[in-house]
Amino acid sequence: MTVHTLVALLPDPGVLRVRCRALALLDAILDASAPTHSFVSDWREDVDLAFMDNGSGDQYAVVFDPAGVFLYGFDHESDATPWREWPRAHWPGLLDGLPSSLAHYPAAPEFQFDGFFDATVCVWREKDGEAWQCGPVTYDDESDGSDWLFDLLTDGSTDAYVSFAEDCFERTVDRDAVTAVLARAPLTRRTVTSLSSTADFTTVAAQARALGYAVQGRSSL
Repeated sequence: MTVHTLVALLPDPGVLRVRCRALALLDAILDASAPTHSFVSDWREDVDLAFMDNGSGDQYAVVFDPAGVFLYGFDHESDATPWREWPRAHWPGLLDGLPSSLAHYPAAPEFQFDGFFDATVCVWREKDGEAWQCGPVTYDDESDGSDWLFDLLTDGSTDAYVSFAEDCFERTVDRDAVTAVLARAPLTRRTVTSLSSTADFTTVAAQARALGYAVQGRSSL
């Protein structure tokens, strides 16, 4: 699987944003000190940012801009890594066709490493666009990281998140609680406690509200 398959699997931007927020909330409950997924509302004026960093050199970002959505990923072991040659260079065609309304994001300081935009996958969708787009990249047997970086974004299921979380956090994860968060059910103390006995509910509730989740009143907790 490469980016050409990924563009057919990604959900519409509205669904993608909901999934990104859910992943950030779940990770924040399970491990507030080192979440793999995060979500920043108003990262720029009217622009939200979802980010994944697995701590092993791989990451992705999803920028939700009024002009559209810009998504990129970096698999540090990918055949398409810019580090395959020096000076670093993107895989041919990676950014070709990126619309001008989103073309400034590869140069964002937050996405630069030592003055370069490290990316092996790039996808975008303009406002009112009917489908996700990518550049005219071609591969033979090479991998660009699309086959694993975005599994949780394309799947969106309880099974997918529980499998990830139990491997990442090395403990059993409550499936019903995960389902409730993914379904955007009002957050309850029971849901939080089921996921983490040490999570501070007041802190989690504030994070949930910032992510657009309802939080049940004290009498219903």
